[in-house]
Amino acid sequence: MSNAAPAHAIGSEACGPRPIRSPLLDRMGGPSLSHGFFTREGGVSEGLYAGLNVGLGSNDDPARVRENRAAVAGNLGVEPSRLLTPFQVHSADVVTLSDDDLAGRPRADAFVTATPGFAIGVVTADCGPILFADPKAGVIGAAHAGWRGAISGILENTIDAMEKLGARRSSIVAALGPTISRENYEVGPEFHAHFVERDPAYAGYFIESPAPGRKMFDLPRFILDRLAASGVRAEMIGRCTYRDEERYFSFRRTTHRGEPDYGRQISAISLRE
Repeated sequence: MSNAAPAHAIGSEACGPRPIRSPLLDRMGGPSLSHGFFTREGGVSEGLYAGLNVGLGSNDDPARVRENRAAVAGNLGVEPSRLLTPFQVHSADVVTLSDDDLAGRPRADAFVTATPGFAIGVVTADCGPILFADPKAGVIGAAHAGWRGAISGILENTIDAMEKLGARRSSIVAALGPTISRENYEVGPEFHAHFVERDPAYAGYFIESPAPGRKMFDLPRFILDRLAASGVRAEMIGRCTYRDEERYFSFRRTTHRGEPDYGRQISAISLRE
C-alpha cells in the first residue's frame, strides 16, 4: 500500500492537520493525553514549504507559520500560545516547563512538564522526534534526537527530568515518530569512526553503502535501543522523512537537491486539563 498522500492534501487548509498517533501512547494514556506526529497535510504554506510548515527558523512567511502552528494547537486542544517548542541546537539539554514559562524559546532539545494544558513539542526534518508520557504520574516529555543529541544523552536526560517531576521509569512509555531511515542515511568514514570509538558495539548500526568507503546509519534503531536500555517501553511509528516527500519535510532531501531552504514538521503532546 502506498504511503503517498493525495495531491491536494499538502496545502489543503480545509482538511486541517491529520497527525499520526502512537498506538502505545493512545493505549497507555487514554483520555488524559493528546498527542500527534504531524505531517505536511493541512497547512497553508506554499512552494518549498507547501503544507503544514511549523519551522520558526525557516524563511517561510511568518504569518503562514503562525497559522500552521495555531492549527496544530487547535488539533491538540490548546491555545496557540500554549504550543511550545524549544530553540533546538542538537544538544543533550532538557528544560522543565511550568505555567510561568510561556515566554521565549530556550536553547534546548527537549521539554518536560507536569502542567496540564501545555502542548510541548519538537520540530524535525529527518531527526527523531520522541514523545514520552507517564500517564499515572501526569508527566510528559518531547525530545529532538539527531545523531548528536542521541549519542550525547538527550534521551536519558529527558527521562531523568521526568523522574524529577514524579514519573517512574518503569511507567514511562515513548514513541519515536517519522525519522530518516537507514536506507537513506549515508555517512562518511569520520561519522562511523566517531561512533565506534565511543563503543565498538555501535558498528552494528551501520551497513555498507553502495558508494565505496561510506556507510548507511540506522538512526531509528539507535534511538530505540537507547530508550530500551534506559528502561522505558518504546515503539516506532516507522515512517521515513526522506522517502515520503508528500508527507514530510527532509533536510537531507533538500540538501541533495540544492534547494535553498526547507520546512519542518512538528510532533507534540499535551496533558489534558
